[in-house]
Amino acid sequence: QVQLIESGGGLVQPGGSLKLSCSASGGTFSRYGMGWFRQAPGKDREFVAAIPRSGSITYYADSVKGRFTISRDNAKSTVYLEMKSLKPEDTAVYYCAVTKSVVISYRPGAYDYWGQGTQVTVSS
Repeated sequence: QVQLIESGGGLVQPGGSLKLSCSASGGTFSRYGMGWFRQAPGKDREFVAAIPRSGSITYYADSVKGRFTISRDNAKSTVYLEMKSLKPEDTAVYYCAVTKSVVISYRPGAYDYWGQGTQVTVSS
């Protein structure tokens, strides 16, 4: 059983930045692919970014490409999501998730463990 704890969410003005962290425990972090998803009120959970176990490549939703950066520190069992040039439409609860598959997927159903989420609100 893997436990994930997200942190770093909050209220930020449009154009601002935030860095989310997700700390994992209970498993071998370096063996897992990691993803970030988000869910706004009344909407489905959507893919944001993902990084495989090697960290050699990263994947992004078109809506965040060029503004968000996913990274991982296997020594700290932590994955990060650095968010810049934030927009009101980025407002959502952000979740990190673990996939035990070697193949990175954009589908929430492909992920095995989830954190509790952290709220990000972009508003003036």
